[in-house]
Amino acid sequence: MSRWRMALIALSVGVATSAALVATSSIPGQAEASLVANYTCTGGIAGAGVDLEARMTPQIEAGGLMSVRWDMSYKTGGRQFGSPGFFPPGSSLDLDGTVDISGAWNGRLLPRGSKDQPELVPGEYLELPEGLSDQGSIKRSGKIRFKPGALVVRFTPAEGEVTVNNHRPAITYSPGWSLEHTEEEYGDHLYDVHKTSTQNAKAALDFTGTKVAYIGRRAPGLGAIQVKLDGKSITDPLVEPGKDRSGTPMTGTESQEVLWESPQLAYGPHTLEVINTEAKDAYVDAFKVTISDVPEPPTYNEATCTLQGDPGAIDINIPGSTPTSPTPSGTSTDDPPTGDPSETPSSMPTTSNTTPDDRSGDGGLGRVIVVPSATGTASATPKTTGPTATKYYKAPQVARTPKGGVDTGEAPEREDRPYGLMAALVMSGAGGGLLLRRRRAAHAGGVHR
Repeated sequence: MSRWRMALIALSVGVATSAALVATSSIPGQAEASLVANYTCTGGIAGAGVDLEARMTPQIEAGGLMSVRWDMSYKTGGRQFGSPGFFPPGSSLDLDGTVDISGAWNGRLLPRGSKDQPELVPGEYLELPEGLSDQGSIKRSGKIRFKPGALVVRFTPAEGEVTVNNHRPAITYSPGWSLEHTEEEYGDHLYDVHKTSTQNAKAALDFTGTKVAYIGRRAPGLGAIQVKLDGKSITDPLVEPGKDRSGTPMTGTESQEVLWESPQLAYGPHTLEVINTEAKDAYVDAFKVTISDVPEPPTYNEATCTLQGDPGAIDINIPGSTPTSPTPSGTSTDDPPTGDPSETPSSMPTTSNTTPDDRSGDGGLGRVIVVPSATGTASATPKTTGPTATKYYKAPQVARTPKGGVDTGEAPEREDRPYGLMAALVMSGAGGGLLLRRRRAAHAGGVHR
């Protein structure tokens, strides 16, 4: 092989090596960061107050899909939402959040989540949904700011019937009542009853529902019972458990008898009282609570949650062919990703942070900035409740078409090609080929000496 041919091969290897070093790839990905927002909920099922943590994570996914997720949790060691009554399995706890979006998009995402509950008794802790989510489509590039907003908690009761046994804490007894365990042959609910022989002895049940029934025994010699609902006497004549339904005196004992049942009530909290009007035996075996015709989550159970402090925001720069900014009015010319276009999102908070340079026109790395909250004047030191470091992720590639080309969905070549680097590497490869030639020439001369 001639010396010139070997030099040409060495030069070719150098050029190939240079091309490999400057080649890059653009792989669609997603930009992701999160911050924690703290809420205090009051009213309805929150009672005196419940503290929640919401970890907000917006995502920009390949294909131009914008989504946001809230991971919910109770504050460690804090109060929790409690059941407002007795309910069969299937009640649901629903959380509706708001994320205000501003910048290249103006609007709102409405993350929502629901969690079905098991059979409940009053005050039993309610399980939170694992997460809330919502999504929308992106049609333009630029900076988008995500900021957590309002949060509402609703409880939807399951429809059905629940039997409340006489020993439940929701039932209160005046002096003179005693718990008696009974033999299976009597057939009492869960084989026990509360019994009294004291005149005017009272038992009261607090419940939430739409109907209630008083269950006890029918037997000879029992006293008459007065029933009050929400403080009003509604039994005239009195309930007479010493007689059968036709009014004939009892000659034997019948258990789990429905002695009285209410009409249909408005859903909500109620109180039922049974009062022994004579110094004769009276029994309480159980109460039956019914929940029906509740088409929507009752406002009575609703809890409103307010943000504690300023949690900050998350900015995501979306690369694209034509970086855009909000119109002078501050609203996008396109429809918002979701929600009512007439809704006005929260304005972007003013902080002392400076945003890094925008790379929205290069089709390369997307930029995610966690914007911390700021307290005091504009020059105050930012105080953060979430991550504060700038994070870089691969953002989804936005389709671009070279001028005069066919719309293939591929981005054009970058203008800032590293010609200097390529020239240096080419020269280096060429130099390597010449050096190889000189060494081989020297080696050949040595053989012939």
